[in-house]
Amino acid sequence: MASDSESPSSLVDHPQNQPTQASSSDSRESSSFTAKQRRDGESDKQYEDRQKLENRLSAIKHKILVLSGKGGVGKSTVAVNLAVSLARAGNKVGLMDVDVHGPSIPTLLGMTGYRPVGDGNDLLQVQMTKNLGVMSIGLLVEDKNAAVIWRGPLKFGMIRQFLRDVAWGELDYLVMDAPPGTGDEPRAVAELVGPGAVAVVVTTPQDLAIADVRRSISFCRELSLPVIGIIENMSGYSCPKCGEIINIFKAGGGEKLANEMQVPFLGAIPIEPEIAASGDAGKPFVEAEGDSAVRTAFSNVASVIADRLGGTD
Repeated sequence: MASDSESPSSLVDHPQNQPTQASSSDSRESSSFTAKQRRDGESDKQYEDRQKLENRLSAIKHKILVLSGKGGVGKSTVAVNLAVSLARAGNKVGLMDVDVHGPSIPTLLGMTGYRPVGDGNDLLQVQMTKNLGVMSIGLLVEDKNAAVIWRGPLKFGMIRQFLRDVAWGELDYLVMDAPPGTGDEPRAVAELVGPGAVAVVVTTPQDLAIADVRRSISFCRELSLPVIGIIENMSGYSCPKCGEIINIFKAGGGEKLANEMQVPFLGAIPIEPEIAASGDAGKPFVEAEGDSAVRTAFSNVASVIADRLGGTD
């Protein structure tokens, strides 16, 4: 990634570069977008950057951070299919991958080899469909096998650049896929977006996952990041022949946790064998033809989220 002094076009030309380190004071400054006037001690560059970030975010109606305290719950699959479902419903949607160390979005969307371009001032999102644009560090790193070894300030800088310098345009939803856990990336989103962000938490039914996800909700509350609901993924197995749902693991853990933590339960998504195959093939499962319990579940969850956020009017 590039330093803050570089343009988005150079960010594309040199994806191995790193963003400028952001201090904790920069983080606190960026998290509040109420003041239009320059702050005490704020340089011209800091003031311009803050205003650009605020203007960019003001064109996005709803910012949704998808996170989980547990790895392996299918969070990125949920984020992709949620974003695609919202776009298929006629909404303008952006999908931002903020997982620095393991960006999955390019693989799940079949974007290997895609490269964003810059127009001199902004970095252009990769337009997957008429209604869906995507940005991920996985699109900027030339060697897909290279490890990105960054500490917190560098991650913060990258996320700030994605929010500030990508030409998202006017969006109904920006879906942001965070890595597992309660680390730097979800914290950076909460601080940078500020009061405009909400969280969707993904879990699986097992007690071990529930325990970790419970900590995610506490993390969101500490950051004043509203949790609009919990999704229980891998909630039973949907038989491809008869459609019967068989509880391989167990079921109901996500809804039980939602009741315990007093947050909405958004719905349960069962397992279908084709989900893994569609992810490996880079084709969102909800775009496949035919009837499917999983496809219906994703559509229902997307509708519930849209209703809870008040739609896009």
